[in-house]
Amino acid sequence: MKNIRGLYYLFAVVVWMLSAHAARGQEWAVKMFGGKTTHDFGVVARGAKVEHRFLVENIYEEEARIQSVASSCGCSTARATRQTLKTWEQAEIVVAMDTRGYLGRKDATITVVFDLPFRAEVQLHVHSFIRGDVVVQPGAVEFGSVVQGTAPRRVLKISYAGRNDWRIERVESANPHIEARAVENNRATGRVEYDLMVRLKEDAPPGYIRDRLILVTNDGNPRSARVPVPVEGVVTSELTVRPSPLLMGIAEAGKPVTRNLVVQGGTAFRILAARSSNKSFSCKIPDGDNKVHVVPVTFLADGSDAALGKAATKIVVETDSAGSVEVDVSIQVAPPKPPRP
Repeated sequence: MKNIRGLYYLFAVVVWMLSAHAARGQEWAVKMFGGKTTHDFGVVARGAKVEHRFLVENIYEEEARIQSVASSCGCSTARATRQTLKTWEQAEIVVAMDTRGYLGRKDATITVVFDLPFRAEVQLHVHSFIRGDVVVQPGAVEFGSVVQGTAPRRVLKISYAGRNDWRIERVESANPHIEARAVENNRATGRVEYDLMVRLKEDAPPGYIRDRLILVTNDGNPRSARVPVPVEGVVTSELTVRPSPLLMGIAEAGKPVTRNLVVQGGTAFRILAARSSNKSFSCKIPDGDNKVHVVPVTFLADGSDAALGKAATKIVVETDSAGSVEVDVSIQVAPPKPPRP
């Protein structure tokens, strides 16, 4: 009997050691998520489009590859925006909750499996509470593709079933370029209907819109009194720049690296300036009026230890007639290679 207990104890210790080793082996993959592996959607309305994007960035020299993404709950779906990531390339794990087929508290674990450079699993966790008394139709404010300078409007229907005195007190927007207000259009016994009027201002800058409005209600519970409504769209400019962002790869300290930006407009224009927020990045301004310009971007860091690591900047390209456009630029700085003997 003692021998059996001893063998059982030894087996348990081995299993524990293997589990601990496996957990440490996963850490390299977890680090690519920047410590953000949990998201709480909070209280959401039935029918609302509920989505969160977990950012994953390859911080290693080896190529990383996402083999699969799966959810533990039918109440959610998950997908990766790309599978293969070279150094400093990014992807998103997009998690969407089904707010039509499910109600109440819903939790899901998203398992992301990597098969390169080594096999590893990362678990992401999402939480939500889907309330059935508030319905949003359609599920999000979707502006689609909007030309900069226009002011599109959208109208959503908000329905409530429950208390006779329920109301939306105000609509909050953290985005200064989005205006919204709720207009009550019907009230009966236990039912209220609102029109949610949303407008994107003319001064909205080019780029993607992934934001949300907050319907502040008179619910007694502070958590359920705030109902989020997603806002999505993309503002396009007559002026475009690619690639965006510009990933310049790896540079050796003290040696220049040059990559090209392509700036394109609807009509011929002249580039007046290309300004960088980091003095280690410089741009060569092309001459003449053209619809398409190639702007070489050069990075040169000194050989100091302070210059090592990831360097980034925002380059703003200014033109004479097509306005301006900006692009994020990044590069990884490695120490100089030792001289050959």
